Amino acid sequence: MTLMESAPVKVRACVGRGGRPRPSGRDGYTISEVVAHTGLTAHTLRWYERIGLMPHVDRTHTGQRRFTNRDLDWLDLVGKLRLTGMPVADMVRYAELVREGEHTFAEREELLTTHRANVRERIAELQSTLEVLDYKIDIYADARRASERFDPA
Repeated sequence: MTLMESAPVKVRACVGRGGRPRPSGRDGYTISEVVAHTGLTAHTLRWYERIGLMPHVDRTHTGQRRFTNRDLDWLDLVGKLRLTGMPVADMVRYAELVREGEHTFAEREELLTTHRANVRERIAELQSTLEVLDYKIDIYADARRASERFDPA
């Protein structure tokens, strides 16, 4: 049993990026429903499946994809990893490790730990940049207020 099967990713109240809760009592979604729920395009979902980022997606007898709640949980995790800037190759590697099973826990932990360090570094860089922006905004706000005090109009 893989981690994805035994311990699904926990998400806040099963709400996707669009802020829409999943229909209750359901566990089978068409690609258009997943598009509406996640904000991803159908092309992106098919690409994820093709490159191995998406686990096997079940199909109906007519060949239409049927996504499960577990798939939506996985897509939520992938979205968060993308948001943090994880390279697609690393996400695909992580997906492969999950599919390989529990014996890959250490490698998965290492991959995520390394990525977390990169994210923290980026956050520090962004924080420093934000401080520069705040400083410059304060200078312009002070200059604008000063010029308004001396404007006789």
